[in-house]
Amino acid sequence: MATVVSSNIKNKVQEHRLLTLWKKWGGSVVGRRIFNLIFSRFVPYSGSIKSQIIKLEPGHVVVELKDRKSIRNHLNCIHAIALANLGELSSGLAMIAAVPSDIRAIVVNLEIEYLKKARGKLIAEGKATPPETITESVSSVAISEIKDAENDIVARVTVHWLLSPKPDQQRKQHHD
Repeated sequence: MATVVSSNIKNKVQEHRLLTLWKKWGGSVVGRRIFNLIFSRFVPYSGSIKSQIIKLEPGHVVVELKDRKSIRNHLNCIHAIALANLGELSSGLAMIAAVPSDIRAIVVNLEIEYLKKARGKLIAEGKATPPETITESVSSVAISEIKDAENDIVARVTVHWLLSPKPDQQRKQHHD
């Protein structure tokens, strides 16, 4: 899978609402706090780990997770499911930001490799390169690497997505 985001993805006319809000709020510390607060209200499960989106662009996202007692397990490290949540979030935001707003994206499979006990502040970098044109259902993969303060990869998450035109868009295509 290519990790470089093509210029065609960045220049799509039908930008996702998520990117529009990020462009409005993501340019400053206060704006990012507001964006993250709004995001966690609209996506409460992902918001439950209290991560912070630091960078958001089509096909590339960076999310920070601070270590806290509430996300630790009995081994005194960040819980496996909190890592899965962080990986799905960062890869999912990369995918959603990379597809036009008339495309529906649904997770159909999630794989995670746990490589090292996760402790301290973590940075998850999500990358996605969906097809440039989506006229029927197609599978696409997004990947997230989660690194610790020593820049070691603690987990790698691979998320398989089913991308398809939203039902309203499919009807329009049949009538055109």
